[in-house]
Amino acid sequence: MRLVFFGTPEFAVPSLERLLQQPEMAVVAVVTQPDKRRGRGGDLSPSPIKAVAIAHDSPVWQPRSVKKHAETLENLKAAEADAFVVVAYGQILSPEILAMPRLGCVNAHGSLLPQYRGAAPIQWCLYHGEAETGITTMLMDAGMDTGAMLLKTQLPIGLMDHAGDVARSLAHQAADLLVETLAGLDQGAIAPFPQDEAAATYAPLIQKADYALDWENGAIALHNHVRGFYPNCVTTFRGSSLKILMTVPLTGETLAQLPAEVQAAASDWTPLLNRADPPGTIIGLVKPLGAIATTRDGLLLLHTVKPAGKRTQSGWDFVNGSHLEMGERLG
Repeated sequence: MRLVFFGTPEFAVPSLERLLQQPEMAVVAVVTQPDKRRGRGGDLSPSPIKAVAIAHDSPVWQPRSVKKHAETLENLKAAEADAFVVVAYGQILSPEILAMPRLGCVNAHGSLLPQYRGAAPIQWCLYHGEAETGITTMLMDAGMDTGAMLLKTQLPIGLMDHAGDVARSLAHQAADLLVETLAGLDQGAIAPFPQDEAAATYAPLIQKADYALDWENGAIALHNHVRGFYPNCVTTFRGSSLKILMTVPLTGETLAQLPAEVQAAASDWTPLLNRADPPGTIIGLVKPLGAIATTRDGLLLLHTVKPAGKRTQSGWDFVNGSHLEMGERLG
């Protein structure tokens, strides 16, 4: 099979690497986003997908607009590909491009479609506290993740999994499922089936305002917010910003799922569960775990934080380094 691969971030790397390893498949070109300036020096840096392609001597095309770049469009036609494979590419493909390959354009999407169509399915899935997610392969059409589905695979989500953890697991699931999907399509063994529009939900691009934590929410909602938008959620502390990277919700319903070290210290924090302090109040300093804050419903342990201008640190290092005192407020 002749394939052209479209992808950009680290999430797409396992899929490209897996396809490059298949003796019955040939990745004849790779399309990725243009190099971006990164770091303090502002040097141009290739996408993770470009780095893999170069390492395998694959041709790389980087149009700023794949729909409008005449040379890329001619190259795509000349490739005579059996399929275009798309994993987190970052641009919309035109109807002209979608119609080029013999088998169509196959996308691996990071959700169980039709749930969480859009740009940030992993993040919003965790934000809403879903117990499972997965990968769906589909034949792309002109809509946003609305194409006919091909295969699915599921992934359970643990209480302490954050977006980075889930993305890494799903990236490898996508690689496996793409190989199976492409082989099945080529052999006529897979029948595409439509999505249920009535069950569709959406996962839009995350905006800066989405990172702000509201301590008037409950402990589980705040925990899901933090792990869903990891590592960017922020609150205020002593007039400065404080990034909250990881939390642990301390509630009766989560007790059995808590990390062992948190369960071991239960005698230190369970007496605090019935406190009625205003949300965002520090009411516990538990060695070696960290600070415990109130919410509208339940308590939240600050597991990992990053104060403004400082390094990432454990909750307990934050307690000691900031000389945190009981009764101080977050938010």
